[in-house]
Amino acid sequence: MSLITLGIESSCDETGIALYQMGRGLLAHALYTQVAMHNEYGGVVPELASRDHVRRVIPLVRQVLREADVSLAQVSAVAYTQGPGLGGALLVGASIANSLAYALDIPAIGIHHLEGHLLSPLLSDPAPEFPFVALLVSGGHTQLMRVDGVGRYTLLGETLDDAAGEAFDKSAKLLGLSYPGGPALAKLAVAGRPGRYKLPRPMQHSGDLDFSFSGLKTAVLTLVKQSGDDEQTKADIACAVQEAIVDVLAHKARAALAHTGLDQLVVAGGVGANQLLRSRLTEGIGKRGGKVFYPDLEFCTDNGAMIAFAGALRLAQQQNKKDYRFNVKPRWDLAEIVY
Repeated sequence: MSLITLGIESSCDETGIALYQMGRGLLAHALYTQVAMHNEYGGVVPELASRDHVRRVIPLVRQVLREADVSLAQVSAVAYTQGPGLGGALLVGASIANSLAYALDIPAIGIHHLEGHLLSPLLSDPAPEFPFVALLVSGGHTQLMRVDGVGRYTLLGETLDDAAGEAFDKSAKLLGLSYPGGPALAKLAVAGRPGRYKLPRPMQHSGDLDFSFSGLKTAVLTLVKQSGDDEQTKADIACAVQEAIVDVLAHKARAALAHTGLDQLVVAGGVGANQLLRSRLTEGIGKRGGKVFYPDLEFCTDNGAMIAFAGALRLAQQQNKKDYRFNVKPRWDLAEIVY
C-alpha cells in the first residue's frame, strides 16, 4: 500500500486534520473553526486559540481515521504546521505530531504554512503544471511567487506593510462588521453602488510587484468618519474597499505573468475565496490566453488537507528522518525553506 500522511494544521484559529495517500489522493479531512469563540472579542485571542486546539486535535484525528477506515498503524508519517502563525497554537500541533510520530516510529515532517497554501490548488482537478506564478493572499501575507517545482520558490513581490486580508478585516472593523471581517465586508459589498466612493490603489502603478495596503486603511478610516452610518452608505464603502483591493491584486498578478513570461496563475489563501477577485482574474488573464487555478473553496482557508498533501510530497522526496526534536517558527520566510 502506498504511503499515507496524516496532516495537522493549528497555526491560528482553525484546527485541521487530514489523511492523504499518494496514488489515491485525499482520504478524509475535518476542520473545526473557532470563529464563534473569537467573534465576541473582534479578533483572535491567542491563548484561547491554543487551549481550543488542545481540546480538538485528538478527537479530530480519531474522526478522520474512522472516516477513512485507516488505522494508526497504517500511517506512514505525520506532517504538521511548523510556522508561521501563533506560537502557542503552533506548539500544540507540533507537540502532538511529534509525540504521535515517536510512538509510531514514523517520520514527523514540519511544513511551512504558506507552502501548504501555495500547493493546495494541486489538490483540485484540473491542477496547474509547473512552472506557474502564485498569488498568496492568506491572513497577514500577500506575496507573488514563481513556482518551478516543489521546494523551488522565487519571491517576485510582497506587501511592504498591511496585507490584503488585513485591509479587508480592518476596513470591516471600521464599518462595525462582525469577525471575520473579510467575508462580512464582501457580503455587504454586494449591496453597494459601484463608483459612489473612490479609494486609492496603493502602489498599483509602482513598476514593481510589491504591495502596500496601509494607505488604503487610512483612507477608509477618513471616509467612514466623513460619511453617514446608514446601511446603504456602509455597503457603498464596502464596495469601494473591495474594488480597490481587487484592482491592485489583479493588476499585480497580470504584471507578474508578463514579467515571468508564464501563463498560469495559482491563487491561494483565504482572500482567494473572494468572488470578485476570482471573476476579475479569470476574465482578465483569460483574455490574454492565460489560465487561473484556485483551490476548492473549502481549502482556501486554513486546513489539514494542504498540510497532509505537502507532507506527502516531502515524504515522496525522502524527507523521512526520524528526529523528534522540534521547534516552531511564528515568523518564517518562505524563501528560508530548505529541501
